[in-house]
Amino acid sequence: MMIARLVIGLLLFAAVICFAMSIATRQPRWRRIGLVIVKWTLIAALAFFGALILERLALLL
Repeated sequence: MMIARLVIGLLLFAAVICFAMSIATRQPRWRRIGLVIVKWTLIAALAFFGALILERLALLL
């Protein structure tokens, strides 16, 4: 669980860096990369925490 949180946090940090580079260089490429990183980070986080919720529900039944 700690590793998953660390990976998600590092990916979000990378997205923030990409958005900062987009502002600094005014290149739309960095914004696109940042949005792609955010999108896949959210998908991975939802899948991971969804699996945790399903595991808890399975223990209750």
